[in-house]
Amino acid sequence: MNPENDETAKLNSKIGIYPPYFNTYIKLVKEDNIKVALKNQLPEADLFLNTITEDQSLSRYAEGKWSIKEVLQHIIDAERIFAYRALAFARKDKNILPSFNENEYVANSNANSRSWKELIEEFSAVRKSTIILFNSFSDENLSNTGKASDYTVSVMALGYITVGHSLHHLNIIRDRYIVI
Repeated sequence: MNPENDETAKLNSKIGIYPPYFNTYIKLVKEDNIKVALKNQLPEADLFLNTITEDQSLSRYAEGKWSIKEVLQHIIDAERIFAYRALAFARKDKNILPSFNENEYVANSNANSRSWKELIEEFSAVRKSTIILFNSFSDENLSNTGKASDYTVSVMALGYITVGHSLHHLNIIRDRYIVI
């Protein structure tokens, strides 16, 4: 048996349906409880983000790559989208929700003209809202599924995707942008 398939099967049994390409994010989440994972990530992320200066927040690790501000705006935008999808599917909305083009969102975000502190505050506010939303979901709500773009995903998986997506990008900032 392929160990990768075993890992995917284990994750699927815990959090429900999601496309395999989200494993990159989901496997980063260590907590077994999505409500705890969402809550635990906020202070750690806030602490890390506050070590970055305004000047550093405009840096890019290579030509054509997003600035740190743009990366954080992307995390915020994606979390809002994942949270909306979770809300819609928890409420049994049968509509197929659209995809989003992350590069277009960043290009039109004006992130680099905003203050770093304001972006951190926005991340915190959005995460607090996501925490409250997920705390309102029953076990049944968390197991509901819906369709976004061309894939089916459970509400629970959207929570794990949200946390893992943030971790993924915060790790990129640590590894590629911030030289200590």
